[in-house]
Amino acid sequence: MIMMGHFALLVFLAFASMQLLCIAADHDAAIFYDSFEEPFNGRWIVSDKDDYKGIWEHSKSEGHDDYGLLVTEKARKYAIVKELEEPVNLRDGTTVLQYEARFQNGLECGGAYLKYLRPQEAGWKPKEFDNGSPYSIMFGPDICGLTNKVHFILKQKNPKSGEYVEHHLIDPPRVPSDKLSHVYTAILKPDNEISILIDGEVKKKGNFLSAQDFDPPITPAKTIPDPNEKKPEDWDDRVRIPDPNAVKPDDWDENAPMEIEDMEAVKPEGWLDDESEEIDDPEATKPEDWDDEEDGVWEAPKIDNPKCQTAPGCGEWKRPMKRNPAFKGIWNPPLVDNPNYKGIWKPRDIPNPNYFELDKPYFDPIAAIGIEIWTMQEGILFDNILIAKDENVAESYRDTTWKPKFVVEKEKQKAEEEAAGSDDLGGFQTVFDVLYKFADIPFLSKYKLQILDFIEKAEKQPNLTIGVLVSIVVVILTAIFMLIFSGKKQQPRVEKKTEAAADTSNDQGSSGEKPAEEEKEEEKENETGGAAPRQRRRDT
Repeated sequence: MIMMGHFALLVFLAFASMQLLCIAADHDAAIFYDSFEEPFNGRWIVSDKDDYKGIWEHSKSEGHDDYGLLVTEKARKYAIVKELEEPVNLRDGTTVLQYEARFQNGLECGGAYLKYLRPQEAGWKPKEFDNGSPYSIMFGPDICGLTNKVHFILKQKNPKSGEYVEHHLIDPPRVPSDKLSHVYTAILKPDNEISILIDGEVKKKGNFLSAQDFDPPITPAKTIPDPNEKKPEDWDDRVRIPDPNAVKPDDWDENAPMEIEDMEAVKPEGWLDDESEEIDDPEATKPEDWDDEEDGVWEAPKIDNPKCQTAPGCGEWKRPMKRNPAFKGIWNPPLVDNPNYKGIWKPRDIPNPNYFELDKPYFDPIAAIGIEIWTMQEGILFDNILIAKDENVAESYRDTTWKPKFVVEKEKQKAEEEAAGSDDLGGFQTVFDVLYKFADIPFLSKYKLQILDFIEKAEKQPNLTIGVLVSIVVVILTAIFMLIFSGKKQQPRVEKKTEAAADTSNDQGSSGEKPAEEEKEEEKENETGGAAPRQRRRDT
């Protein structure tokens, strides 16, 4: 038995030694790694810019002995940077970017992303690091209002124009909505594939050279609308026009008011014409310290007239108003098809002077890692920042540094939910997973943000789950109903698209001619809004 015990001990020690050797080997395989077990002072440089007043701390993750880089104050801007020993070339082989972030107090509005900066020759200094410092890649969570995504932005130089353009990954994954530690991974492969992982699970795959995966596309369009071409003055693009032959009916009175006095109304019996609705409070007395010269003439406060409470009404009686049967509003001729309609005008396409072709993206080297964020929540903890050339190395770090913490946090969260009686949500999780997939269906794109917002509310507030699920089903059925029964076809419209280095803004809807019936209704609404309030008295 003693021999067997010694043998088991030797096996255990050998296994532990192998694990330590594997971790050490992974550390050697990493291009950059910071576990933040040691204080960051002297290694990371805090920006001296006036806008960045947020205080960073070397702090333990809640519930663990593991340290990280902590955001300590809410409603602050933060900026800190770490220079790499050697710039990292992103064009050769696979590159893996990975780090952990934990929202210990939740995150309603703020960022927790990293910026992978170009060399300082591009025009920046560590002590002056700010949102204008040039980066190659921006990666990580961002939440505020309708924004909820794990950014991946490549900033690439156009070799023709010389301008740097931000290319945003289309439909990036959403940020986990809890207070647990999560690990974010971006894998850049030599075949132009990009993969975004959350907690080791692939959430998004794309191709750098695909126009369906990046906006604007990394490879520009071969042709563009001629910016110098103007629409001819005689070009008529109105689909429908007011009927030129229509004539206003003789009995159409545009000046007739919407409401008139009800001449059949009779003043109720018992109406007190000589009584006011309010009277001076007979019990009120002038304050002793009241000075008429300084405070003005004192007046007793008003109270409701008790006589009016038992009578149909007080004061001057006025007939109530009623709808005028002769009201028709402003006359407009009906719309008819335009005989001179030429279609929607658009400029001719010309070769794009800034067009270029690439076999792979033009990645600038990474010379530093920066965190430059604005957040309304404190308690954001960054940890285990890694750059590697092997995705197996990144997986090993996830298994040894992130996963043990996550398991402990998950078990604690489950215990708290069970104690609070909120474990009922578990039965709905499969439904939520299906609904997330529903939100990605193309014909529901108009309602995507609304559906995702409903799902989040249901996940966070189990007591509302059934009601929220019903709301989501109503939205989906509405979209299906409109898709099937809507016979209206929208007219195409021309857009002039400008290449920008920032997020593309939403298209603004174009307005068209309105049918006469709609304009009448609007006129009625306008006149209704401006009409005098009705008499408050009750008729009997």
